[in-house]
Amino acid sequence: MVETSIFVLCIVVFLALAFDFINGFHDTANAIATSVSTRALPPRTAILMAAIMNFLGAITFTGVAKTIGGSVADPATLENGIPIVIATLIAAIIWNLATWWFGIPSSSSHALIGALAGAVFVGAGSSSVNWSGFIKIVEGLLLSPLIAFVIGFIVMHILKWIFAKRSPHSVNKGFRTMQILTAALQSFSHGTNDAQKAMGIITFALVAANVQDHLEVPLWVKISAATAMALGTSVGGWKIIKTMGTKIFKIEPINGFAADATSATVIFTATLTHLPVSTTHAVTSAILGVGAAKRFREVKWGLAGRIVIAWVVTIPIAATLSGIIYKVMFDLF
Repeated sequence: MVETSIFVLCIVVFLALAFDFINGFHDTANAIATSVSTRALPPRTAILMAAIMNFLGAITFTGVAKTIGGSVADPATLENGIPIVIATLIAAIIWNLATWWFGIPSSSSHALIGALAGAVFVGAGSSSVNWSGFIKIVEGLLLSPLIAFVIGFIVMHILKWIFAKRSPHSVNKGFRTMQILTAALQSFSHGTNDAQKAMGIITFALVAANVQDHLEVPLWVKISAATAMALGTSVGGWKIIKTMGTKIFKIEPINGFAADATSATVIFTATLTHLPVSTTHAVTSAILGVGAAKRFREVKWGLAGRIVIAWVVTIPIAATLSGIIYKVMFDLF
C-alpha cells in the first residue's frame, strides 16, 4: 500500500511538472511576443532571458500556490483527492496542448481551475467544491483582462501625448531598448503567478495523501516547479508568439513597451494579492488596449473575438473533460 501510494504520488508530481513545462512553452509568448516582433530582442536571446526570469519569479512567491491549493476545495477532506488531482492535470494538459497546436492563446489558469472544479464536482460532489473560493478566483480571472485593456489604452494615449512631437524613428529606437527591461519584468511576473499553480496542485495532492497537513509549499516543490517552467519556456511556443506578436495588430516598440509594462503590472499586483490570473489574458488584453489607442481600425477584432471565445469556453470544457476522465478512472480502478 505504501509503495503504491508513493508510486501514485510520483505520477501526480510528474503530471504537475509536465503541466508546468507545457505552461512554460505555451505561455512563453506572454513575455516575449512583442519584443520579438519589434526585433528588440533576437528570438533565442528573448527565450533564454524569459526562462531565467521565469525561474527567479517562480521561487520568489508562494501566495498564489496556497490559493490554488485550498480555495477550490479542501484537500484534507477529500477521500479520493489523488484521483481528482490526476484527472485535473490530465484534462488541463490535453486542453493546453490542443490550444497550443492551433496557436490559440488560451488560459492555462482557466484550464487548471476549471479542471479542478470539474473533477471535485464529479469525484466528491457539489458540496465539496468551495464555490465562494472558486467564484473569487474566476472573478479575478475575468476582471484582470478588462483592467489590462483599460490600463493599456490609457498608457498608450499618455505615451502618444508625451511623444507627439518626436519623430517616430527616434521614439521607436528608444523604446526598442526599453522593451528589453519590460520583457524581463513580464517574464518575472509570469513566473510569480503561473508557476505557482503547479506548486499549488502538488501541495493539494500532498495534503490529500496525508503527507503533510498544511498548505505551505515545500522547498523541493518550489525548485521543481520553477525548473519545469523555465525549461518549458526555453522551448518556446512559436505558434502563439506569432499570433500575439503579429496577428492582432502591427506592433511597434512603443506599443510593445506599453503592453508589456501594463500586463506585468497587472500580473504582479495579482501575485501580491495571492490571486491566480491568466497571464495570457493580461498580455492579450493589454495588446488589444494599446492597439485600440494607437488606431482602433488597425486591430484585427475578428481574431480577438476568436481568442475571447477560447477564453469563455476553456473553464466549462476543462471541467467537463476532467469529470469524464475521473469517471473513466473510477470505473476502471
